[in-house]
Amino acid sequence: MHLFYNQHIELPIHTLDPEESRHCVRVLRLQENDPVKLTDGKGTMYSGRILHPDPYACRIAITERSDSYGTRPYRLHMVVAPTKNMERFEWFVEKATEAGVDDISPLICERSERRTCKTDRAERIAISALKQCKRAQLPRIHESVLFSDYINETSGIRAAKAIACCWTDRPRVPLYEWMKSSGENDLIVLIGPEGDFSPEEIDLALTGGYVPVDLGPSVLRTETAALSVVFCASFALGLFGETCQ
Repeated sequence: MHLFYNQHIELPIHTLDPEESRHCVRVLRLQENDPVKLTDGKGTMYSGRILHPDPYACRIAITERSDSYGTRPYRLHMVVAPTKNMERFEWFVEKATEAGVDDISPLICERSERRTCKTDRAERIAISALKQCKRAQLPRIHESVLFSDYINETSGIRAAKAIACCWTDRPRVPLYEWMKSSGENDLIVLIGPEGDFSPEEIDLALTGGYVPVDLGPSVLRTETAALSVVFCASFALGLFGETCQ
C-alpha cells in the first residue's frame, strides 16, 4: 500500500499537495476508492481511500488513525561529521531513516574536510526513505554545529552519551555493551570525520560526560560507522524480530 507524507494531516478528508497528487494519480495511477496510507512523520499513521483522484489536489478520506506507530523504546541522536563527498553523508541519512533514528546533526570538527552542510536535500532524501520503508517517524535533521558548541550544549542533559573514536589512551567500551548497560532511553553518539577526532576534541568530550566506545577491529568509513551504530541500537535494545506492519 502506498504511503504519502505531509506534516499536517487534515481530518476527515485530507488533500495531497500538488507534487504528491501528481505522483499519486499520474505516476502510480491510483484511482477512486484505492486504499492508501498517510503519515505526518511524527509517529502517526493514517489509513484512507482516495475520494477524488485529482492530479493537482487529490482528496483522501481518512478511515483509521494509529498513534505511536512503530515507535521504539529509545531515542537515538546521531551526531556525524559530514563527509567530503556529500553523497556518502546523504546515503547515511537515507539508510538511517530506514533503520530508525530520531535526530541527525552534522558535526563540524577540527579535521573536517567539509566545513558547511546544507540540509535541504538530506531532508528530502529522508522523506523519500520514510515513504519507501513505510515508517511514521521522520528523523529531525538539524543544522550543522561546531564540535565544541555541541559538547557545551549537551554537557548538562540527561542522556547516555558516547564518542566513537579510534585513538585514545582511555579504555574504550564495546558499543553493544555500552548500549545494553547505559540505563537511559536517550542516546547520543558522536561520529568523527575521515581523520578521526583530534586529541583535544576527545578530551573535551570525555570531560563533558561522553564515553569512548569501540566499534570493532576495523577502521570504518564515517558513514559506515554511523550506520553501524543505528543497527547496533536496534539489536541491543531488542527490536529485531518484531512483526512488520
